[in-house]
Order: sequence, then C-alpha cells, then structure tokens
Amino acid sequence: MRCRALRHGDGRLTHSLMLSIFDKGAPPACPAPFNLAAHVLERGRAYPDKTALEIIGAQEVERWSYGRLRAHVLGAATGLLREGLSPGDTLLMRVGNTVDFPIAYLGAIAAGIVPVPTSSQLTEAEVSHILGTLRPTAVLHAEAIPCPKQPACRVIPANAIAGWSDLPAATPDIGTPDRMAYVIYTSGTSGTPRAVAHAHRAIWARQMMMQGWYGLREEDRLCHAGAFNWTYTLGTGLMDPWTMGATALIPAPGTDHAQLPALLRDHNATIFAAAPGVYRNILKHGPFDLPKLRHGLSAGEKLSPQIREDWEKATGRPIFEAYGMSECSTFISASPDQPAPADRLGRPQIGRRIAILGDDGPVPLSQPGVIAIDARDPGLMLGYLNAPEATAAKFRDGWFLTGDLGSMDQSGLITYLGRADDMMNAGGYRVSPIEVEAALHNYPGIDALAATDVEIKPGVRVIAAFYTGPAPLPDAALAAFAQTRLARYKQPRLYRHMAALPTGANGKILRRALRDQFKAR
Repeated sequence: MRCRALRHGDGRLTHSLMLSIFDKGAPPACPAPFNLAAHVLERGRAYPDKTALEIIGAQEVERWSYGRLRAHVLGAATGLLREGLSPGDTLLMRVGNTVDFPIAYLGAIAAGIVPVPTSSQLTEAEVSHILGTLRPTAVLHAEAIPCPKQPACRVIPANAIAGWSDLPAATPDIGTPDRMAYVIYTSGTSGTPRAVAHAHRAIWARQMMMQGWYGLREEDRLCHAGAFNWTYTLGTGLMDPWTMGATALIPAPGTDHAQLPALLRDHNATIFAAAPGVYRNILKHGPFDLPKLRHGLSAGEKLSPQIREDWEKATGRPIFEAYGMSECSTFISASPDQPAPADRLGRPQIGRRIAILGDDGPVPLSQPGVIAIDARDPGLMLGYLNAPEATAAKFRDGWFLTGDLGSMDQSGLITYLGRADDMMNAGGYRVSPIEVEAALHNYPGIDALAATDVEIKPGVRVIAAFYTGPAPLPDAALAAFAQTRLARYKQPRLYRHMAALPTGANGKILRRALRDQFKAR
C-alpha cells in the first residue's frame, strides 16, 4: 500500500494516510517475437500423446491428444490462408458449440489472422449490426447459426474445418506481442456492443492467474461447465490448461447440469470452473462424491455467499472467486494459496497493480471508489476497435477504470460494492440496459421503457423490463418480440407495467430506484 504524508502549511508532518494501491511484484515481460497460439501449443509439444481434451457426456468420450490438437490447429491455419485470408485480416466466427470453435480460433491466430468470436445466441439482426461496423474480411459460418444470408464479405463454410486437419502445418506468424490477436464483443454503456481488441501478449499475462487464481498444475484435469464458444470457456477451460500442459474436460453439447457431479467424479476432475448459476443448479442434485476434486473456480458474475456456503457444505470443497472483465480478463481473485473471506473478492494477483480511485486519485484504505488497473498491464486491451473516444474515456492518469465500485483493506483484500453505472449482469454476460430498451421501445402499447437487473431470490438476478402504457401487455407477446431482436441472455425474464417510471430532476430514468421498488413489492 502507498502512504500519503499530510503536512501543515509550515511543512510539519501531522500524520500519514494509507492509500488504496496494490503494487507488489512486476508482471512478467512477454518475449518477442511472439504468437499467442504458438504459446498455447508449446508446452504440449513435449508429450504429444498426452490427453489435451476430453469431451465428456453420457455417450462415448471423445479424446484429443496434444499431438492431434496441434496438427488440427496448424492445419486450420493453413486452410484459412488457402482460403485467401492474410495476416491482419479479420474473421468473424459464427460457429456453434463444437471443438471446431477453438481449433478455428487458434488456427486463425497462428496464421496471424484476427478472429472475432461471437455468441451463437446472437440473432440475425445483431449479427448484421456487427457486420456493418466490423466489416470483416470473411465470416466462418456454421449452417445452423444465425447469420445474414448474403453478408458483404466472403463466407467460409464451417464444415471446411474438418478437411483442414490433413493439410500441412502452417508456421506460426510471429511478430511484436503488442499487435492485435483477437477481438471480442462486450456490451457498452451506450447500448451499442463494443469490439474489444486484444494483443498477442494477453495470453502471456494470464500466467499471473495460474497460481493467483487457479492453483493449476500440469497433472490437473480441469473441467469447465461452459460451451466451447464462450470466451470464459476459451480462456479458463481450454487455453490456460493447454498452456500449462494439463487436461481440459468439456461437457458434451446438451449435457444437463444435473449430470455434472457424476461426470466430475467419473472423469477424475481435479478443478471445476463455472459461473455462479451453474453451481446453484448443481446443488439441486446432490449428494456429491467428488474424491479427486480439490476446488472450484467461479467468475462471470458475483458469487453469492449463500451459493458458496451451500457448495462447501455439500462437497467439502472451496470455491475461489475471480473478478475481471472483457477488457482485461481476471486480475483480482482468491486462490488456494491465498483464500479470501466470503464477503471479499480476493486480492490483486501478483504482478498486477490495482487501485481504488476517487475524483482526486487513490482513496484511503477502506474507502469506496472505482476499481482500476494499471494502464500498462500486459493483459489489458489495446482499445475499443475504431472507437478512440470510447477508449480514452476509460483511462485516467495512467489507470484503466473498470466502472465497478470497491474498497481495499490493508492486506489488499478487495470488497465488491456494485456497479458505478447501470450495466447489468446476466448469467456471466455484461448487458447494457440501453441495448435492451432500444430493442423493445417500439412495441405497440409501450410509451416508455427501462431495463435493469433485479434480485428475485438470494443470489439470483434476472433482467427485468419496466414499461408504461395505456394497459398491461401480455408477457408472452413481449417475450416473443424480444426473442426476434435479442440474444437469449439479453432478453428480459420479467415484465412489469407501471403508472410511471422514476426519473431524476433532469428527466433521466433512475434504474436503481426501479430495483428498490422491485424489492419493496
């Protein structure tokens, strides 16, 4: 922690104030030249026959060795280059929940092509907007995934991926670690999804998470409950275990949460990673027998103390929580080496420089402020693609502002205090209320509309739409309308007709007041 000396006008020291800055250790320097995909695949070269991936489910297990994984990734790199793409081109990925997703993703990066993974839940209208602003070189499209039929760019059928495995291995495209490697989309406070550009060095920075959160070892079998085409799964569930030379376990598509305890047991999972809602669902299906499991990992949204307590009572295993965002992955966490109390997020990972900021800089310890990370962090985004003003607005005096509120104690433990803005969290996805409101505002019979997330029971938050109009509207009709315009995770789960929406003196809707009114009902 940093101290600030306070002096009288004559210069006499009266006392000192500890400031909320965690600055312990330096991030590892990324080697150069560098390629993200080559780094992920490097550890497995020493044991090509070791299992890199198991797709587990009720049916026969599908296993991928490190040698097979490497051949498919570098074959995909060759395939994309033969399709006419070149290093620096962008590839929009509209691929489903299959192993083809990480193969094509890493193959593109290996070739120096910039993949843009997107949720398969996005509607055709949402994808059209992305195509119009991103203007990718090509779209990799699986037939069943929503996508405009004639985008203004080349379309590569995703079924071509299977044939690329027999192609000669491409030589990874290496260069400066600061060059763009991939782009992911996140909801912006303006209501327009933002394209977040990341550098190749982002994977190098993730080694601060290996002990700072995971406690990950080469012999581990890490099971992630998410789908292949979710960025949380891509990072925590696949690339990080492969970087370490461990084995990744991914449930087969269609696996019910009720099946996960048996799969964890039968496949000797040592670490389990999931969003809080998955833990909540699993707890309905005890008893549990998980002899090999050491601990669980949670990220994506705030883990409720009740879910943590219930899981630890039911399994005898702890959950270690992490905090991060699309712009920087995770950088505050609890870990096996440094567990945290249930009411704290954890500590900044060693190598991270974190502060709690007020209007005039870092605030005193235990005081609330905005959680911020050093702008020089190697895992931090390059910026919002083609949006310099939006990028600049997130930085101040050498810090990146997360938009979340927190406080720091003397040991570096961070307490999460909520959002500084109105952004919502839906099952691990950050969603802008403005985006939801814009999609529903022209429904007949709605005069005014506001969206926010509300707590329907302890630890369970859903998106709710509050609206005014002559009369209440059928919830089913509103839900059907939302389904055509919003990905499922963005769609409201509750609709409430109101006589008026709460507003401030300037006429701005007070979404926090909506949450309070919902609690009071």
